[in-house]
Amino acid sequence: MDLINWENLAEFKYLLVLAAILLTTKLLGLFSRRIQLPQVVGALVAGVLLGPVVNAFMGVGTADGFFSSAAGSDQLFGMLSELGVIVLMFGAGLETDIHEMRKCGKASFIIALIGVIAPLVLGGFVSYFFITDSDSQMQILKSVFIGVVLTATSVSITVETLKEMGKLNTPASNAILGAAIIDDILGIIALTIITSFADKSVNILFVLLKIVLFFVFAVVLGVGMYMLFKWMNKHTKRDSRRHVIIAFAYCLVTAFVAEVFFGVADITGAYIAGLVLSMTNRKRYLENRFSTLSYMLLSPIFFACIGLTIEVPSLTTSLMIFAVLLTLVAVATKFFGCALGGKICGYSTKECFQIGAGMISRGEVALIVAKKGESCGLMDPNLFGPLVIVVVITTIIAPVILKILFKEKNGKANPTSKLKSA
Repeated sequence: MDLINWENLAEFKYLLVLAAILLTTKLLGLFSRRIQLPQVVGALVAGVLLGPVVNAFMGVGTADGFFSSAAGSDQLFGMLSELGVIVLMFGAGLETDIHEMRKCGKASFIIALIGVIAPLVLGGFVSYFFITDSDSQMQILKSVFIGVVLTATSVSITVETLKEMGKLNTPASNAILGAAIIDDILGIIALTIITSFADKSVNILFVLLKIVLFFVFAVVLGVGMYMLFKWMNKHTKRDSRRHVIIAFAYCLVTAFVAEVFFGVADITGAYIAGLVLSMTNRKRYLENRFSTLSYMLLSPIFFACIGLTIEVPSLTTSLMIFAVLLTLVAVATKFFGCALGGKICGYSTKECFQIGAGMISRGEVALIVAKKGESCGLMDPNLFGPLVIVVVITTIIAPVILKILFKEKNGKANPTSKLKSA
C-alpha cells in the first residue's frame, strides 16, 4: 500500500501550487524590499523561478510544468490571475481622488497620445528592417503592427508599486492612471485600424461607436450605483457588509460588459467602477476590504502568473539584435515620450519622469495584442521571442525606476509639486 495516493495528485495539486505561489512571492517580495526594490519585483521573479527555471531544470515545456501548467488562461490560476488584476484596478479606482483626476484630464490625453504615437512610429521603423515578406505591403503592415504592440501599457504593475509606496494619489500618479485609460482606447483604435487592412470584416466606425457607447453605459450605470449607495448609506448604517458584495458585483459586471459587449479592456471597466464608488461615503471601508482580498490571495497569483507563463524563446543572432533594439525603443518611447507630454502640460521635471516610468511596463497586455495579430496574419511566430524579452524587461524595470524617482536622496518620499493649469 502506497503511502501517497498519487491518483489524487492531479486533483489536489492546486493546493500545493497556491501555497508555493503565496510563500515564494512573499519571501522574494520581502527580499526585494530589503534591497530597496518594490515588492512586486520579487513577486514577478517568483513566477519566473516557479515557471521557466523549474521547467528548464525538469526538462519540460510550459504546458507540462508542475507550476506553469496551472497558470493557463483556461485553468484555475489563470482565471484567478485575471480576477486579481480586475480587483487591483478596482482598488486603484477606489483610491483615486476624483477631483485631482479632473484636473489632469487634458494632460492625461496629451501624455497618452504621445505615448502611443512614439512607440508606434519608432517600433514600426525598427521592425521593418527585421521583417521579410515577399509582399512589400504585408511587410509594412507587419512592421506597423509591431509598433501597435509596443503602444500597449500594463498599468497594473505601476498601480501595485505606487500603492506599496503610498503614492497612488500624487499628481503624477493620477496622470498615469488617466493616461492609461486613454492609452487603452487609443490602442484599441490603432489595433482596429491595422487589423482592418488584413481582415476586411473589421469595421472601424463600428468599433469607435462601441467605445463611445461603453462610456455612455458606464455613466448611466455609475449614476445608478451612486444613488443606490447613497440610499443604502442612509438606511443601512449598522451593517456595511452588503456594500462590499454589491460593490464587487458591480465591479465584475462592469468589467464583463466592457470586455464582451464593447471591446474595451475589462480592467478599464473595473477602474471606472472603482472611480464611481470613490465618490461615496463607503470609500474607505471598501478600500480596506478589497485591499485585504487583493493582498492575501489575488495579487500574488496575478504577478506570479505573469512569470509562470513566460516561455524561454530560442533566438538567432538576428532576433537577439532585434530584441535588444525593440526593448530600447519600448523603454525610451514611453519614458521620454510620456515625460514630454507631462512637460508640455506643466508638470515638474521629476513628475514628468515619474509619469514616463509609470507607462513603461507592457506586461501581459502586449502579448494579448500580439496573439490577436497572429490570428489575422500580422504576427510571425518567430517574433514572439523578442516580444517576450520586451515584456519581461519592461515589467521588471518599470517598478525599479518608479521606486528611484519617487524617493529623495535621504530615502524620504518625494513631495510632489502642484500641477499647473492643464
